[in-house]
Amino acid sequence: MSDRLKALADAGVSIWLDDLSRERIETGNLAELVKERSVVGVTTNPTIFASAIANGERYDEQVGKLVAEGASVDKVILELTTEDVRNACDVLAPVAESTAHDGRVSIEVEPDLANDTEGTINSAKALWAAVDRPNALIKIPATLEGLPAITAAIAEGISVNVTLIFGEERYREVMDAYLTGLEQARDAGRDLSQIRSVASFFISRVDAEVDKRLDEAGTDIATALKGKAAVANALVAYGAYEEVSASDRWRDLEAAGANRQRPLWASTGVKNPDYPDTMYVADLVVPETVNTMPEKTLEAFADHGEVMGDVVTGKASEGRAILDRLGDVGVDFLDVLVSIEHEGVDKFKKSWTELVETVEGQMAKAGR
Repeated sequence: MSDRLKALADAGVSIWLDDLSRERIETGNLAELVKERSVVGVTTNPTIFASAIANGERYDEQVGKLVAEGASVDKVILELTTEDVRNACDVLAPVAESTAHDGRVSIEVEPDLANDTEGTINSAKALWAAVDRPNALIKIPATLEGLPAITAAIAEGISVNVTLIFGEERYREVMDAYLTGLEQARDAGRDLSQIRSVASFFISRVDAEVDKRLDEAGTDIATALKGKAAVANALVAYGAYEEVSASDRWRDLEAAGANRQRPLWASTGVKNPDYPDTMYVADLVVPETVNTMPEKTLEAFADHGEVMGDVVTGKASEGRAILDRLGDVGVDFLDVLVSIEHEGVDKFKKSWTELVETVEGQMAKAGR
């Protein structure tokens, strides 16, 4: 086992892998990552599935069978992806049974429904039923239309990974949606202890957009701020989490058996080669959070990552000060957040198109 990853886990950070494939499951690679790399969860998305299906022969037999049965492309996607997630849930079941919050595997609602509340609710219910594992998480985007869907899913007892959160204001709305869902679940007599949720706060995309605008500003002060906005934004977000966690509203739900909606740092692969490749892990260490990493980042941290203790708690004011300085050099941070949310939802939808096209190609091969 990597000492550096163990140190990260010992610091209270849950290490989740941002990748999944049938090959990882069937070769024992996922189980090995759990044992040797302290991995205790998995996140997926349509792009991850498209890559796995395009590059893996392990799907061919199932695709051929479904094509012979006359299945539609949507049906094939549902069957392929939920089988992988169900099997990954089984691999991680011992982790789920031995820990309070980990051993979870996420699967995303159809991205085309990002602006459709009822459609998202129906998709969440269908995926939850299809996977049929208590340690699954259904990913719902934090769009305005997604917020009531989050509440509805939690109220139904469906565990949720809220994705595409970029800024403090929306994050507060996500936490409110979660608490409202828990209140409705409690009032309906559900066992709150069985409902889990994480809130996926995106990191690297913030620096990518802010740095571009800082380069346009072109001043020495602007240049000095490069690579600082994403972590600062996360510090502010964690401050909001601390505030909600101390509220009477949360304490009432906790007393009723509810689980915290843990912050999950997402998009933690570093995009700028000039920055340390582990910065979005090392700079966001704080107990009872999740960091979901692509394997490249996981291995980089195993090789040379450093754990410097809790570097997040109580730092919200420091983060806010950095974000305020962006305004001083002409970078409108609220506009940044609007821009990357729109871009995020657009990428979210395009990833589904990519998956559909990939599966259509595999179906065409199987039908020959």
